[in-house]
Amino acid sequence: MDAMDEVRNIARETLDATLVLTLGYRGASFSGFAEQEGQRTVAGELRRALETFLRRPVDLTCAGRTDAGVHAIGQVVSVPVTAEERETLSAHRILVALGALTPDDLAVREVRATPRGFSARFAARERRYRYRIAEGAAPALLYDFAWWHPRPLDVDAMAEAAPALLGERDFRSFCRASSAEGKSTTRNVHSVHVQRRHEMGERVIVVDVAASSFLHTMVRTIVGSLALVGEGLREPAWLETVVQARDRRAAGPTAPAKGLTFQAVHYEPNLIVPWERA
Repeated sequence: MDAMDEVRNIARETLDATLVLTLGYRGASFSGFAEQEGQRTVAGELRRALETFLRRPVDLTCAGRTDAGVHAIGQVVSVPVTAEERETLSAHRILVALGALTPDDLAVREVRATPRGFSARFAARERRYRYRIAEGAAPALLYDFAWWHPRPLDVDAMAEAAPALLGERDFRSFCRASSAEGKSTTRNVHSVHVQRRHEMGERVIVVDVAASSFLHTMVRTIVGSLALVGEGLREPAWLETVVQARDRRAAGPTAPAKGLTFQAVHYEPNLIVPWERA
């Protein structure tokens, strides 16, 4: 019997609530979020920590699986817990224990609770990503968290192109072709903002994208396409033709994974509460 079978065999009445964890991680040393045999993954490290702490198999669900090399500051994971665990474990104890049991590049940032049956994936209403581009001189502190683009980019042109991505559109041009086969590629993008910022003393171009959900490599392909506009290699109006093409070959390159950070997940108001108020 494997771990998942044991989870399913826990009596239904003992699964009383859902533990909701907010995670941050540096993606460089992970082969993505999802567990893969023989690979170091975020889910694998978190599962080991949780099962050591709770002394039982656990079932965990994330809001959005990130690729190898992608970072997170607001990833959300849901874990069903028993009535006894909900009553006896404090948020402080959970934070301290998981802090000690997880590696240095994975941090549990917040402990909350919600009713039984909650899924961090299916209950999510919006997911937010941020992509950082460092132009000009090589970045120092942000080198591992930004795409170094030595040539200057026209941020105004990139911002002018961005509205072509808004609303419910078919984003087949912006995802890996193999992952789109036989699946819907329609997504609803709520906002795209392109601006210059100063972070950690360095100047970066930031592309913030919010949507109900995303396709595989969608944000990174959007950024790679916007970069072509920023370089002057494409006009801002070109991005609309890319959307309409529904062909990955029409879009720009996929930007490097290290520039992408999973920023936040939004749920219905008051659905998730502090652990002590559950």
